[in-house]
Amino acid sequence: MEVEIARPYFFGDIGYWAERTEVHKAAYQGEVSVLQGLISKGASVNIVAVDSITPLHEAAARGQTQCLRLLLDAGAQVDARNVDGSTPLCEACSIGSFECVRLLLEYGAKVNPTLTSRTTSPLHEACMGGNADCVKVLIAKGASLEAYDLYYGTPLHVACANRHLECVKVLLNAGVHVNATRLHETPLHHAAKSNNVEMIELLVEFGANIYARDKYDKKPLDYTRPETPSAHIFQLYENQPLSLQQLSRITLRSALGTKASDLVTKLQIPSRMISYLLYQ
Repeated sequence: MEVEIARPYFFGDIGYWAERTEVHKAAYQGEVSVLQGLISKGASVNIVAVDSITPLHEAAARGQTQCLRLLLDAGAQVDARNVDGSTPLCEACSIGSFECVRLLLEYGAKVNPTLTSRTTSPLHEACMGGNADCVKVLIAKGASLEAYDLYYGTPLHVACANRHLECVKVLLNAGVHVNATRLHETPLHHAAKSNNVEMIELLVEFGANIYARDKYDKKPLDYTRPETPSAHIFQLYENQPLSLQQLSRITLRSALGTKASDLVTKLQIPSRMISYLLYQ
């Protein structure tokens, strides 16, 4: 099989330019034996195609774990960036491929790559797709809970806007800032817009401010439809403040911050109390 030779291209110093090579195709389609043959014949695993996409991006975007490992073992640059600044880890997180995410992290992928105006973090991508297992492993590896995207805000904003309750639970238990804002809009505003009662209750239990106003001077309640369960729950919160017990729980979790999950589970208290503190 003839190996493609492409002209040099110096974008990010990650390889060479071509429209789309056989290496890209094999990685994308999960053709392990073909990819192995190409690599053995000297094909570059860091060759870049249109938009600076590498074979590693292709494999990650399709959840092709075996091809991903082959490329990494052959020296593929784990944090290569495409024209939008996305890394292979971002691609794997966006489709919720837990095995690919775990493999990339094992090979040293940055869990907090530098963000640009066109880039979202791996944690944002995982929350956008509702991939709670990926969210958990990223947080365990030190993903920034408050990573800020110009278009979406924090990962919690993304999870709430996309109605991914399990991701919201994981983030809140990890100690994310529940009242983070983007243009004064909080995650609770997103939950209200989607009329998601369970999410609204969860956010409030973790200290979300029901009186926060966005750039249009609207409270979360203002985004609910009259006579809906979401509107009723906000009216209930306004007419009946949180109990001392609830406020104490919020204060404790706020004080412990990102260490809350680890520290609370080590306390010698009944399991039902641990569940209450962490909302499991």
